[in-house]
Amino acid sequence: MLDVADTPSQKARIEFDTSVPMKVMLTVRLSARRAALCGALVIAAVAPRAAAAAYAIVMHGAPALPKNFAALPYVNPDAPKGGRLVEGVLGTFDSLNPLIVMGVPVQAVRGFVYESLMARSDDEPFTLYGLLASSVETDDARDYVTFIIDPVAHFSDGVPVTAEDVVFSWRLLRDHGRPNHRAYYSKVVRAEIIDAHTVRFDLRGGDRELPLILGLMPILPKHAVDVSTFEQTTLQKPIGSGPYVVADVDAGKSVTFRRDPNYWGRALPINRGLWNFDELRLDYYRDANSYFEAFKAGLYDVRSEEDPTRWQTGYDFPAVRDGRVIKESFPDGLPKPASDYVFNTRRPVFADIRVREAIARLFDFQWINRNFFYGLYKRSASFFDDSELSAYHRPADAHERALLAFFPGAVRPDVLDGKWSPPTTDGSGHDRAPLEQALTLLQSAGYTLKGTKLLNRTTGHQLSFEIMVTTRDDERLALAFSANLARAGIDARVRLVDDAQYQERLTSFDFDMIEYRYEQSLSPGNEQSYYFGSAAADEPGSRNYMGVKSPAVDAMIAALLSARDRADFVDAVRALDRVLISGCYVVPLFYLPEQWVARRAYIEHPAHTSLFGYLPETWWHQPMRAPQ
Repeated sequence: MLDVADTPSQKARIEFDTSVPMKVMLTVRLSARRAALCGALVIAAVAPRAAAAAYAIVMHGAPALPKNFAALPYVNPDAPKGGRLVEGVLGTFDSLNPLIVMGVPVQAVRGFVYESLMARSDDEPFTLYGLLASSVETDDARDYVTFIIDPVAHFSDGVPVTAEDVVFSWRLLRDHGRPNHRAYYSKVVRAEIIDAHTVRFDLRGGDRELPLILGLMPILPKHAVDVSTFEQTTLQKPIGSGPYVVADVDAGKSVTFRRDPNYWGRALPINRGLWNFDELRLDYYRDANSYFEAFKAGLYDVRSEEDPTRWQTGYDFPAVRDGRVIKESFPDGLPKPASDYVFNTRRPVFADIRVREAIARLFDFQWINRNFFYGLYKRSASFFDDSELSAYHRPADAHERALLAFFPGAVRPDVLDGKWSPPTTDGSGHDRAPLEQALTLLQSAGYTLKGTKLLNRTTGHQLSFEIMVTTRDDERLALAFSANLARAGIDARVRLVDDAQYQERLTSFDFDMIEYRYEQSLSPGNEQSYYFGSAAADEPGSRNYMGVKSPAVDAMIAALLSARDRADFVDAVRALDRVLISGCYVVPLFYLPEQWVARRAYIEHPAHTSLFGYLPETWWHQPMRAPQ
């Protein structure tokens, strides 16, 4: 096998050129398997190149922190180290590889074990500072990006992190990773190993986010990954360069991470005040009730709560009353994670937008919020709720209208003018106005109500579909929605499935309707293609669950990716929001206005909450006080 050390000189450069057939310059003997892995290979002696490298890279504007910053603003840089944090997780797992489509993975491996070249500041929309890469270089057009790897960086087994590992990870994830990885990394035209610690990526133009996406690419050890089995689920303990190693695995039940005592990056400014626990354990629970009861019993330390009923009434137990458990609310500045019922428009039953709009009108948010959730939810109305990126109740400005002018009819007039709102009811549970509006739309779409059944006038079949859910709480909500749909003669069946079946059906788009929560950042980018792009609609494992194929959506995603300043970027995102709202791809449900967390009193957190909300990686175990 050939690596940098096999070259005639330490000044040798290896180029992986994906745009030309495989060729070898110099006499090099490669096995067929190695050739298949490396793709095109060119070796040539070059002189070292000086780089105008920077300590950070930002999507729009300038970094908020100076080059010599001591720590992130939302951490306690003097937080004590030690102790253990136990977190509960609802669900199960069958894999320790979160980078592939197959299986139900332990997502925490990404971040705890696998690191990226750079790390995100959670107090800025999208700024990266050095991690594995001590510096980064790119041009104004962002046609290339060069990363200089910290020479002290190493994996948990002591092997140094090199440029070969970076290129290996890029190729591995491009060819064998999740669909979003394949889409992102295929935009790289060529990868060059300049020297053992320097790697350059030449990029296709038009995607200004791509250098940052590459900066967040997880770096895997070339020497410890078997490419031939990478796409298979595995419980083999992974090797990474991160602050923790996997210590123990109880399949499907728990995973324990232990701090790596030789972690190379513990003194970096980007890591000061982070990763404070000696041990992190994730305990998995199969249903929501046992998950909550375990917290009440003291079996895990921190619980994020998203059920308003439970938050309002369920925390009256002794540990809360005597102060051993503390309830807190945390603000955040992100678009709020909004739950929606998602139509799978690949299904013929949802092909007509009038049918989708009619069904959306039959969700009685006002009644459900009052009777199920103590009025604590807010109604979702956007894919970027409660942020500057939302188009909701904002008329489109001239720039937005110019972007959308090439796609007449893609945006409803009331959405364009900022006058659209989700349907409302009087909250009585018996409001007939939404029912009459829905039936009018359904009649125009070719349906007729005969007795208690809504029938297609051409086929005579009842309008019916399945709502797939995974928890009893979701089942309860879906049954309430189903009852409203039945008033219009629609047969909406609710199917409760386990996590493994749910994930398998999501991956293959084998569902009619699901409840899904869209989580967005203040700097949406390439992942929007993964969520909403036409190419992702037919890509198993993508998150384009709606099956949307819209030239207007694709164009707005392209516009936000190419935006040079924040104002143009915000306009492009709002234009995307308008197209998605107008397509009626979801039944808007609700979101929580703030983050709710309950924690054991011995788990402490910094005084400042980041723009992204609370972050467990900044928390610590309060040392035991000596008796007085």
